[in-house]
Amino acid sequence: MAIRNIFQRVSQSPTNPHPAPETRSFDIADLYRGPLLKGDEETDTSQPSLDEKLRQAYFWIINTAIISPHYDIEFNEEPPMSYVLGDSKCRLTLPSSQSYSSFILLPLLTFATRRKCLFIGGPGRGKTASAVLMGILAGYPIKEVRRAMQHGHPQMTIADLLGNPLPADLVSARSIDDIQISWRKWLGMRVKIIDEYNRIPTRTQSALLTVMSDNYAEILNHIFECPEAAWYLTANDDQGGGTYQVIEALRDRIDIVVQALAFNPRFLNDLLIRIEENVHPDEVVPQQIIFSEKEIDRMQEEIRLVPVPSEIRRRLEFFASQFEFCEVAGNQFEYKTKDTARLAGVEWHILTALDTGRDRLKDLGCQTKNGMSVRVLITLLIYSKALAYFRGNRIVGLDDLRQIIPFVLHDKLVPDIDAPFFDVPGHAVFRTDRIGWLWNLFDQSCAEYDRLDLDRDDPVSALADEFRRGLDGLSATETRKRLVKIERLIGEWSKGRKLYGHLYDDLLNLKYLHQRYSNYLHWLKMQ
Repeated sequence: MAIRNIFQRVSQSPTNPHPAPETRSFDIADLYRGPLLKGDEETDTSQPSLDEKLRQAYFWIINTAIISPHYDIEFNEEPPMSYVLGDSKCRLTLPSSQSYSSFILLPLLTFATRRKCLFIGGPGRGKTASAVLMGILAGYPIKEVRRAMQHGHPQMTIADLLGNPLPADLVSARSIDDIQISWRKWLGMRVKIIDEYNRIPTRTQSALLTVMSDNYAEILNHIFECPEAAWYLTANDDQGGGTYQVIEALRDRIDIVVQALAFNPRFLNDLLIRIEENVHPDEVVPQQIIFSEKEIDRMQEEIRLVPVPSEIRRRLEFFASQFEFCEVAGNQFEYKTKDTARLAGVEWHILTALDTGRDRLKDLGCQTKNGMSVRVLITLLIYSKALAYFRGNRIVGLDDLRQIIPFVLHDKLVPDIDAPFFDVPGHAVFRTDRIGWLWNLFDQSCAEYDRLDLDRDDPVSALADEFRRGLDGLSATETRKRLVKIERLIGEWSKGRKLYGHLYDDLLNLKYLHQRYSNYLHWLKMQ
């Protein structure tokens, strides 16, 4: 019993202490922090805030339930200590601020935001165990979570996944509307787990896609509306090693990918204690870290209200603009994109052979075969907000965005491993280390952003801010002046410059502004 009490111990001290607040006075930033009060609902001050409760859950899981000594999401308040080891000069860094294990933190942020997480890694690495814990945190009994888990297998049918028509109705019904469906119970749960999803047949994957993307299931024209849920899928590898190839649309619906890292044998004693005491962590989850449905709803709302400062948003815009542009893909300016080439079915090596002479080492877009979708950008913003919220911060910082990027883009940005970047001495490792490559890619983008001094000298942002202030009362003379400014800027950029992704997007933005002002000027003339 004493051992069980140890396994159920939850930190009573603040998990991420912050300086004591000064004397209370109204601050508009308070609107972005703390529980949202609705109607007569009151905050129970005797209970920890929801971000603190989320951190308590994280530390209980990592210290008690899932043995993961890998602190790969690093934060620093001052320059960290680092050491160079081995023949390949690999670097070991000791973070100077509270850092986290991606294998625990990212599924927890998925739970808080009700998104979709894929675990990848070899058998027995804790993928399913971590997913089961998320179901228990949502308040479901352990037996119910295990029974509701869907196990992918080659013979899985749509009926196996979603449910069956009642046999008596099939015999007596005069129309499809008379047939009742026995829906699977897992469809109504707020945490859904699909084990080995890449072993599900293609046709059944299509039915799963409908549930994941649109939150409903359909059999014989009968609809089951599913509640908003956090999804957890597992696969032993993410390169098509399952029984069936995962359809592209289903992969695209996955928000974040988490790799289960290898077990460190130095922690074998923890396993020995569990064996000798017959303790299963998923059976002793403390009640203090279990969330009610209302708490999850409120936590999701609080996360959405964490602001993203304009300077952080601009760096994400600059980063995202690097990858879609492909100068040789189209004649019309708007169609010079990698997606145009993909839709045409042109072989990638043919496009790279037509390169226009840009510096392929400098151009970050040369490292990828595709760009970023709207869904990916939304996911990056949501998880950046969630990470800042988890850390107890009032706003999203650059380090929050940086740490989230490789896990969101893991399956979304496809590397061109034949690009010159990967041939640079010391860069060959990035052909296999997808996470490290994406961190490096973002760091390169931030370095170029700083070199261009875009925080202080960004004419396109200045023109866009001017336009956002509105057109009401704008005179024809002032409109013409703004049109001339846009035309002059484009003219300056056209003098001998090579085209890169961020310039391409800026030019499209300028064309958009020019068109809006031109339309407005035409309207003024017609008055």
